Amino acid sequence: MSERPTTGWRKGIEKEQRELAAGTLDPDCACMAQLFPEQLITRTDSVLDAFEAEVSALQDAADERVFAAVQRVVLALNAVNDEHDGAAYDTDEREQLCHYIDEAFTEQGVDVVALTARHGLGRYELTDQWRDW
Repeated sequence: MSERPTTGWRKGIEKEQRELAAGTLDPDCACMAQLFPEQLITRTDSVLDAFEAEVSALQDAADERVFAAVQRVVLALNAVNDEHDGAAYDTDEREQLCHYIDEAFTEQGVDVVALTARHGLGRYELTDQWRDW
């Protein structure tokens, strides 16, 4: 499975902590832990756990089942975003999450380009119908 966005967020926090401890980063420039509090990462991971379990059973699934999985993960991420006053996922995080969703399906043999085209969508519009973040 592709690397989760949360893995990168955790790595960024750890790197920043090392730099702070070494004195190579001005504390006023440290922002990773504030941008990605543990509760946000934990909740996002929980959503992605459920998504991965569902996606692993979707080989050769009908379009409706794939779109249902997209809807569930996006609505769950919307809820996480709402828990953080609509500020959990900015542009970079949104792109990372959308890419992760696309890659998860691709790794299970879902042709995302063909799937979205059959429904009059561009590849990168897979999540748009339900996404608030």
